[in-house]
Amino acid sequence: MIPDSPPTRPSGLRGITIRRPMLLLATAAGLCWASVLAILISPNLGTLPPFAPLRVIFYALVLAAALLTFVPVQMAMRTPGVAFQGACGSLVLLYALAFIPPPTGPIYFLPDLPVYLIFLGGLFALGSALALPAAYLIGTKIFHYRAKKYDTRRAWRQAHEFGAALAACGALAGLRVLNPLSAVVVLLIAVVSEILFLAYVKPPA
Repeated sequence: MIPDSPPTRPSGLRGITIRRPMLLLATAAGLCWASVLAILISPNLGTLPPFAPLRVIFYALVLAAALLTFVPVQMAMRTPGVAFQGACGSLVLLYALAFIPPPTGPIYFLPDLPVYLIFLGGLFALGSALALPAAYLIGTKIFHYRAKKYDTRRAWRQAHEFGAALAACGALAGLRVLNPLSAVVVLLIAVVSEILFLAYVKPPA
C-alpha cells in the first residue's frame, strides 16, 4: 500500500505569504507618514517646548516612517547607508519645516543663512535617498552591459546628482531667481555631468 503523500501548498499561497510582510510594512509606513503630515499642519506646533509630548511623538513618527520606508529598500538593494541617509534627511528637513521659523531674507542674508543650509542639507539627503531605487531600477532597464546595469555606485552617483539638483533649485529659490528656465538649466547640468561620468568612469569588473 502506497502511503499518502503530504499535501503540498499551492504555489500561489507562497507568493501571498512573501508579499504580506511587504504590504504590512508599506501600510505601516503610510500610516506613519500620514500622521507626520497631520501633526505638521497642526497649529502652534512650532511654539511648543523642545520636549513637549507632541514634539516627541512627531520625532518618533518621522524616524519610524523613514525607517519603515528605507530599511526595506536597503535590504532589497543590499546597499548600506540608504536607511541612515533617508532617516537623517527626513528628520532634518521636517524639523526645519516644523520648528525653524522661515527665513525673511535671501540666502546671502547672513542671519538667515543657517536656516537655508539646514533646509538644503535635509533636501539633498532625503532627495538622494528617494532617488536611489529609481536610479537603480532605471539603470537595469536601459543598460545592456551587466557591470554597469547592476552598479550600485552608478545608482548612488545619479541619486546624489538628483539630490544636488534639488538643493540647487532650493538655493536659487533662496536667491529669488528660481524660474522654469533656471530649473531646466540645473537639470541640464546634472544630465550632462552624468553623461560625462558614464563616458569616462568605468564600472567595477
